Amino acid sequence: MENFTYFNPTRIHFGRGQIAAIEKELPEKSRVLLLTGGGSIRSNGVHQQVMKALGGRTAFEFAGVEANPDYDTLMKAVEICRRERIDWVLAVGGGSVLDGAKFVAAAVPYPGDPWEILVTGGGKLQSALPIGAVLTLPGTGSEANGASVISRRSIREKLAFIHPLVFPRFSVLDPETTFTLPERQISNGVADAFTHVIEQYLTYPAHAAIQDRFAESVMRVLIDEGPRSIKNPTDYDARANVVWAATWALNGAIGAGVPQDWASHMIGHELTALHGIDHARTLAVVLPSLLSVQRTTKGAKLIQYGERVWGIREGSDSERIDGAIERTRGFYESLGLRTRLSDYDVKAAVASEVAGRLRARGVLTLGERADITPEVVERILRQAA
Repeated sequence: MENFTYFNPTRIHFGRGQIAAIEKELPEKSRVLLLTGGGSIRSNGVHQQVMKALGGRTAFEFAGVEANPDYDTLMKAVEICRRERIDWVLAVGGGSVLDGAKFVAAAVPYPGDPWEILVTGGGKLQSALPIGAVLTLPGTGSEANGASVISRRSIREKLAFIHPLVFPRFSVLDPETTFTLPERQISNGVADAFTHVIEQYLTYPAHAAIQDRFAESVMRVLIDEGPRSIKNPTDYDARANVVWAATWALNGAIGAGVPQDWASHMIGHELTALHGIDHARTLAVVLPSLLSVQRTTKGAKLIQYGERVWGIREGSDSERIDGAIERTRGFYESLGLRTRLSDYDVKAAVASEVAGRLRARGVLTLGERADITPEVVERILRQAA
């Protein structure tokens, strides 16, 4: 196990009626920007609960944050914050809204061009507004980490930044707020959370028994409870387990002291930037192919994963690896996520385009062993065609 420092300052309020906890989290004289996505929070009662919890606090609302939140949209919220002297950002929505809130909170006090926050991965951040969150869509884990992914459609880019300053101070997770979500969004959330675990787990052995067993248990919960929650969206216990699993998939615990990959995410971001494919669906396309191409370097963990998560205990090592990869592909497909580029009308030529974009940006190695070069990325995507 590698050395690590584990830090997670987010206070979680989990369960029915917990939106009321906002009242005790926000200072009485705070000036709050309420950042939201579409109009669903008004129709399902979440907006009303939030406004009640805000009480007499001065609040401004900015609605319309997109899936894959857009830089130019968020800069309008930054302008409001600066003009109205906002001192708290309250995100109410899914991972895109939460990611957007992190960018807004970082950009408001930033002295230079806010795009630098993303280009540098957050490396120059020195301050940020405090953030609170009400999660209405599980999957990204953004409610309990310091990561944010932002698109800039005008230049066809999608970049991420990570910084401890943008951890939410608190997050409210009420599973009932997710009951009215479309099936596609829940399926995407389950797949996204599952892939988050794999990115931190399916690398090479690091003798980190707690992290491995914890990761395997989170995957099993998503495998068992995910389809149940999709089929019965108002089953509180099933949905609660999905929401909590998605939080633990990316709150830093299972990734502490172990090698991590994240190549599937980096490649997937390019597919979203170029073709607008849902983030989770890009992962479902990329990951099985990546595991196949990297089967030699990931072999030991693939065998462990196949045995502990999927119960694959018979056959040669190669057969067991094949089985683990196919069960992974099958899981995505069972959730309704297709796993080939052709399923999204994307031609195989995108492989060289993505490789070229990474090369031009100076991203010459990816993966836990830094052995996924642009040439390997091209091979991965051609295999995913």
